[in-house]
Amino acid sequence: MTVPQGRRSSTFTRLLRHGFTDPSAADRLLEGPELAPIRTDPVLLEALGQAADPDLALRGLVRLLEAQPAPTARRELLDTLIAAKPLRDRLLGVLGASAALADHLARHPGDWHELVTYEPQDLHPGVTEFERQLARAKDPVSLRVAYRRCLLSIAARDVCGTTDVAQTAAELADLATATLRSALAIAASAAPEDAVSCRLAVIAMGKCGGHELNYVSDVDVIFVGEAAGGADERKALQAATRLASHMMRICSETTVEGSIWPVDANLRPEGRNGPLVRTLSSHLAYYQRWAKTWEFQALLKARPVAGDMDLGEEYTAALAPLVWQAAERENFVADVQKMRRRVIANIPVGEVERELKLGPGGLRDVEFAVQLLQLVHGRSDTSLRSGTTLDALKALANGGYVGRADAVQLDEAYRFLRSMEHRIQLYRLRRTHLVPEDEADLRRLGRSLGLRTDPVTSLRREWKQHTGVVRRLHEKLFYRPLLDAVAQLAPGEARLSTDAARERLVALGYADPAAALRHLEALASGVTRKAAIQRTLLPVLLGWFADSADPDAGLLNFRKVSDALGKTPWYLRLLRDEGAAAENLARVLSAGRLAPDLLMRAPEAVALLGDGDGGTGGLEPRPRAHLEQEILAAVGRADSAEQAVTVARGVRRRELFRTAAADIVGSYGTEDTAAPADQGDLIDMVGGAVSDLTAATLAGTLRAVVRAGWGDTLPTRFAVIGMGRFGGHELGYGSDADVLFVHEPREGVDEREASEAANRVVSEMRRLLQIPSTDPPLLIDADLRPEGKSGPLVRTLTSYRAYYQRWSLVWESHALLRAEPVAGDEDLGRRFIELIDPLRYPAEGLGDDAVREIRRLKARMESERLPRGADKTLHTKLGRGGLSDVEWTVQLLQLRHGWVEPGLRTTRTRAALAAACAAGLIPGEEAAILDEAWVLASRVRNAVMLVRGRAGDTFPSEARELAAVGRYLGYGPGHVGDMLDEYRRTTRRARAVVEELFYGA
Repeated sequence: MTVPQGRRSSTFTRLLRHGFTDPSAADRLLEGPELAPIRTDPVLLEALGQAADPDLALRGLVRLLEAQPAPTARRELLDTLIAAKPLRDRLLGVLGASAALADHLARHPGDWHELVTYEPQDLHPGVTEFERQLARAKDPVSLRVAYRRCLLSIAARDVCGTTDVAQTAAELADLATATLRSALAIAASAAPEDAVSCRLAVIAMGKCGGHELNYVSDVDVIFVGEAAGGADERKALQAATRLASHMMRICSETTVEGSIWPVDANLRPEGRNGPLVRTLSSHLAYYQRWAKTWEFQALLKARPVAGDMDLGEEYTAALAPLVWQAAERENFVADVQKMRRRVIANIPVGEVERELKLGPGGLRDVEFAVQLLQLVHGRSDTSLRSGTTLDALKALANGGYVGRADAVQLDEAYRFLRSMEHRIQLYRLRRTHLVPEDEADLRRLGRSLGLRTDPVTSLRREWKQHTGVVRRLHEKLFYRPLLDAVAQLAPGEARLSTDAARERLVALGYADPAAALRHLEALASGVTRKAAIQRTLLPVLLGWFADSADPDAGLLNFRKVSDALGKTPWYLRLLRDEGAAAENLARVLSAGRLAPDLLMRAPEAVALLGDGDGGTGGLEPRPRAHLEQEILAAVGRADSAEQAVTVARGVRRRELFRTAAADIVGSYGTEDTAAPADQGDLIDMVGGAVSDLTAATLAGTLRAVVRAGWGDTLPTRFAVIGMGRFGGHELGYGSDADVLFVHEPREGVDEREASEAANRVVSEMRRLLQIPSTDPPLLIDADLRPEGKSGPLVRTLTSYRAYYQRWSLVWESHALLRAEPVAGDEDLGRRFIELIDPLRYPAEGLGDDAVREIRRLKARMESERLPRGADKTLHTKLGRGGLSDVEWTVQLLQLRHGWVEPGLRTTRTRAALAAACAAGLIPGEEAAILDEAWVLASRVRNAVMLVRGRAGDTFPSEARELAAVGRYLGYGPGHVGDMLDEYRRTTRRARAVVEELFYGA
């Protein structure tokens, strides 16, 4: 068939635009009848152009189509490619990055189905899932096929960006673990008599042991064997050796399916000259007497992976003490440095500059630096004992042994170099660490790493930049503990090391390093056990303090807490032994004023920062029922109302601290959580916890007042109705308690007597909750009652009914949307809600006049109540797109549609917004915009209270306080402007939605 010249020219142009380097060959392939959908479908052509090598991807796709067993199978593949973008991305991504996996698909054309859908467990499968996929393999050939099938899925997640380089390496290590287990099972099934006569443990070393394996790498192992069931030890070791050898052959031998990877046991004692399998006692004797420094370094990554796992655990447990004593060997550091220089010297001259792994500035430089630091400092700091390089680097940074900026640069460089290594190996599935020289290979490599504009030049530039960073930092002496020069100082000692420490404190962001040094000396000097534990804690704490906007305040607060609890035996033990406690304390003490102020009034609340004990420990907010139970029990034991409310306010202080600490820790993230919690979840947690706490405090205070004045029974039934943010379960740290009070005289009680009793109760509750003390006051605001400030504080249910029937205004129906009983007589509270439901959810909704009135009230509030000079773009309550905008918009929907939509009958803003969206009253995108703005504005208000210790509706003007708010909201140093811009952008979008939905613009 002759193609018209004009059409061919157009096709060539399209192919070049989509990244094909050989458009003539691609055009010939596309002329096949099976590929007509690709030729005519711009989406498929675009998808091919997104591959690392579009020409390679197209050739692989043609081969896969040709390999399909029937025309219907080819049609199915093409139809699925057209219809399913996930498959399209995965399959073409793999075909464009790996010729070897394209070969596998051509041999096993049905395996493309593995990429069609991912079950949730397939997104990050572990060893168990891989074992399940390999379980059907009963011989070496089928095991290799199953291995490649699993590898196909890993590669698809990798090239599509579903997993990052660390996750990919971990998945490869998990697949290797499962493969070793399957290979050992095959070997055991071939020699069952050997299998029953011995215990054989397979210990992964190197990158497999460190959970950071390459696509193609020797899997380093060590074998440990013992006799089983009373068998002769010599014969048992022979049997174990046969099993181990057979397992290695299964993995290493090459067939038409290729090999899996070589299993290398040369890291064993005496290397290739030593016995393949040794007993545990033989291993231990060798390492105690003969092992060299590098052998202990290698054992950092030892991990039992297959065979007898109990024996493997015994092996690592027995050798771990020797590993962490290695740094005490003579010339230890010099030996490690000498070994690194020897590795570089052995690289062929022509390959030094292309060697990703072993060359200067390569992967091994990062790994050696990290391992040296681990062996030096891991003797006393067990957090450093990870076999995974990036995890260990993170631990070193968190511990203060490596500067944060240095750690970030090393992390980024290591990830980039490992990504290069992965993609180079993925192409042919060959073990290599050399950067290719061919331009086409470099182009594919650069594109696979996301470098699409001039990929070759960009790749070379980034590669050299990262190797330069690694080379520089590898040479830098950064592994001395920060406090070597501080914690050991004696008064009057020479100050040279102190000057060095002062420079380090300045680098960490301490504004007053001299004062910081005084705090450190006070905390860590001396030979007591307390000082020793402090010397262990402080290097880590200093780094965590420095992660805040005010590290000086964090250290000062830590000294105050330590002084207050200095003689308490559990305090330092808690910080040392419970992994989360020290970091939680550091975050809390350096995040602002509110939480430290609450803690200083009762330092024993530090115990809440631990892992919890099922009682009052831990940061999980306590349910309202538990809080009420505790407070009411304390009220029952108190001798007077004042004493009872003092106890209740003490519980409130403790629980406010718990909530604030949970909020701060969730906002910062920890080593355990890795990332900060969702902001919406945090605001719901705070609002619910503070509202429940306020309700429990009011219930306890009410009980105390009634008990002191009337014994067990008040002459009138009495209920407290929460309003505003209180009724909505949305209180912040600085919120007043908006309430209504309702009562109903008991049978036979004079109404005047009942009213006087109810008013006395209210007056006494307000007095007791505001008595000056070390506990924060709880202000009760009843201004939302009928007739406002000029109306009576307490009304009977009958009076409320009469008022609402005759005089109620639209704004009162609006306010009642958030009314909810919070304390007192439950039946009375329920009947009050039955009374107001017709007002807040009026039948047939609001009339046009009522809607106009609400809009008029809102516009008036915006013009009159915004403080003079306030920036309306940054005022969280009354400003553009702030809390008032979102809440009034949602509440208008409730007033208009609540009578017909049950989901809208809630006092909670976010729940009502979600219900409105579910009912089709607001589009999902606009609901999300309002929700995001409301959550952000609420978070800012809470942040201001946490940072300043007093409530505020605008961002602080003082630089350090503003930076602390930014840190709480997830913005790092120097990004305060980004925070303000993001707030303005978010609220501007929300205001646009409000203009449309509320004002009908």
